[in-house]
Amino acid sequence: MSELTHHACIGLGSNLDEPLRHVEQALEALDRLPVTRLLAASSCYASKPVGPQDQPDFVNAVAQVATRLSPLALLDQLQALEQRHRRRRLRRWGPRTLDMDLLLYDDRVLDLPRLKIPHPAMFERAFVLVPLADIAPELMIGNDSVDDLLLHLKGNDLRRLSPRR
Repeated sequence: MSELTHHACIGLGSNLDEPLRHVEQALEALDRLPVTRLLAASSCYASKPVGPQDQPDFVNAVAQVATRLSPLALLDQLQALEQRHRRRRLRRWGPRTLDMDLLLYDDRVLDLPRLKIPHPAMFERAFVLVPLADIAPELMIGNDSVDDLLLHLKGNDLRRLSPRR
């Protein structure tokens, strides 16, 4: 990759049709995206769903990639990957085979109709911050490190399912 490489963090989640398999396959697929390389992947964790509770628990992980794609081009690639995993958007925070969120892109702050970076809800979600701490505990998001953000997190019901990759 060239010196124009950007670093991004991606949240992954699944709670349908062998969710651990979907997350693990998506982590592998990130390394095959155009001009993108997987740098690190967290352990996989089980978590209770956000929103409607009438659905299975989720499997979550976080990946860090190096890419030459722009933020929106990377988002397009992530959404195409979700579609290859038969993602259907039937209700907000509902069950899904694969959900991929672009959490961070370098130290950029974006507020676009399709994309907000840093991801606005990541600061209150253990299923994002705990896996992110697996791979980048000292990463600064604004004025706080990931480890510092974890100290202020309310509740953590995560269960580690697999070791860090």
